[in-house]
Amino acid sequence: MRLLLIDNSNTRTKFALGTPTGLDSHLERVPTKDLDPKLITHLSAQFEFDAVVVSSVVPNKAALLREMLAAKPMHFISHQSELPIGIDYPAPEEIGADRLANAVAVHDHSGTPAIVIDFGTAVTFDVVGLPGPAFALKRKARTKAGERACYLGGVIAPGLASMTTYLHRRTALLPQIDLAEPKSAIGKSTTEAMRAGAVYGYRGMIREILQCICGELEGDPNIVATGGDATLIAEGLPEVHEIIPNLTLEGIQLIGERNIG
Repeated sequence: MRLLLIDNSNTRTKFALGTPTGLDSHLERVPTKDLDPKLITHLSAQFEFDAVVVSSVVPNKAALLREMLAAKPMHFISHQSELPIGIDYPAPEEIGADRLANAVAVHDHSGTPAIVIDFGTAVTFDVVGLPGPAFALKRKARTKAGERACYLGGVIAPGLASMTTYLHRRTALLPQIDLAEPKSAIGKSTTEAMRAGAVYGYRGMIREILQCICGELEGDPNIVATGGDATLIAEGLPEVHEIIPNLTLEGIQLIGERNIG
């Protein structure tokens, strides 16, 4: 079955084709704010598909996608989707569809335990690991808690771009900057000083969060990065083992295959 995969995030929306052999190389990206009926029709026409799988964190755009693509079988990812992992989380309805897709994909890539860092509008950390004993009893998942990997929770922090944009908007003299690797920790211009603060400071935040998560997590986790700023930030973090640009789409496909057809 050929699946139209849609990753509808706050900043950008991706359209891709999932085939029985994996993701097709053709990928369409558009600003989420521009997503309207005409654009959805145009983008979906670029693919030949049998069904649609959507991960959305933007309710009004999700409703539009549902309306415009209703002619095909469709699945919107949520905590109620059939997943290859369990959910050990007090309020599963609060978990974003993209975070579930990331967790499913990283588990498929590397098993348990694992951490996904998604560098988007916000930076999210999602943890897959072994649940506590209460999970097995409550959900009747297995007789032994360790037999089933679970989504355990994570961290949400401001995205890199939002931090630099805030400085520009809230100060009179600081410019809007393009994010890039700083030339030096001691900036020789306002732009370079801001880049140093953003990139080095952000890496410091990521390291501290990872240290805290790993201190609470049983086992040595595989740490994977994805999202728009993953290459810039994660390449300077030896703690990150791998960068997988289309991890969310891979998770959307895996979930779609279990829930459609």
